[in-house]
Amino acid sequence: MYGQKLIAYYSGNAKQIGAYPVNKLSQIIFSFCHLQGNRMVVRSRSDTLVIQTLVRLKLRNPKLKILLCLGGWGGCKTCSNVFSTEAGREEFVESVKEMTNYFRTDGIDLDWEFPSMEAFPGYAFLKDDKLHFNQLIVNLREKLGPLKEISVICAGFSPYLEGSLDLPFIAPYVSRINLMTYDLIGSHHHFTGHHSALFSTSWQMGSADRAVRYLDSLKIPHNKIAIGVALYGRLYKVSENHDHGLNQPAQFERFVTDKDIRLHYAALEGYNTYWDSEAQAAYKYNEKEKIFISYDDDRSVAAKIKYVKDNGLDGIFFWELRLDKPTGGLVDEMIRLMNK
Repeated sequence: MYGQKLIAYYSGNAKQIGAYPVNKLSQIIFSFCHLQGNRMVVRSRSDTLVIQTLVRLKLRNPKLKILLCLGGWGGCKTCSNVFSTEAGREEFVESVKEMTNYFRTDGIDLDWEFPSMEAFPGYAFLKDDKLHFNQLIVNLREKLGPLKEISVICAGFSPYLEGSLDLPFIAPYVSRINLMTYDLIGSHHHFTGHHSALFSTSWQMGSADRAVRYLDSLKIPHNKIAIGVALYGRLYKVSENHDHGLNQPAQFERFVTDKDIRLHYAALEGYNTYWDSEAQAAYKYNEKEKIFISYDDDRSVAAKIKYVKDNGLDGIFFWELRLDKPTGGLVDEMIRLMNK
């Protein structure tokens, strides 16, 4: 029996959560809390109800931990300003402690995308963000104590992987570094590739393994590293029919949920499934429509879970629970494989 964790982000409502196999998860991270001034807050009664519902799940699964998440893509508009001052950090940390006590949650996940570097268009950033983030992590650990969880999102791709966080400094203070090893090929790329590749290839550098090896170079312990699975695919319109659409000039069009991929993008609809043995990644291609989809499937998550076990990583996290089928989907497969 392996001790690796399976961690879900969740941004749905209080009713949806009961349809999923939550009693078999290690952690659920509520997404998202927000900044109001210098304080972390929950913006609505419905979000409060979701958190309360998640915490009640611990009655059925006492080992389950519930974390509150701040940030997300576009969710850290004022993070640079708030965390750049000692007063801002102290007020924020106090609000986290108050919310943790009030909801009886188990810690915080910080999903700032991304300190020290320009990321979300128009959002303020400072080169010293990573230094301010260091002090924020220290303050959080001092305030929350040694038993509460503190996890951080770290980009799995360049240049944010190398330039955004001071990983050697924060590693002793955090419970886990969640390597965002998806979106490796993104909306700004004008060619197709594996957005959630496990291994680098001769033509695609970004991969989960490359990100882990970078953390190895910084001497980050493997038991503080989790890699990511995406419960959505990226759909591209390809210019020409070559190599089943892989590594071809293309234009990103939209995201597709895992449950929709299973339902609407099958061979009967002209979408053939392919496997890149070098990247250990799946993809679909419709030659007639010239549509390419990069996504995680049963085979790719099996490869990732084997990698996590073989390398002694802390676990797998995924974005996000409600993008999957409640039963018989990728989450059920991850649970089965993690406990195999």
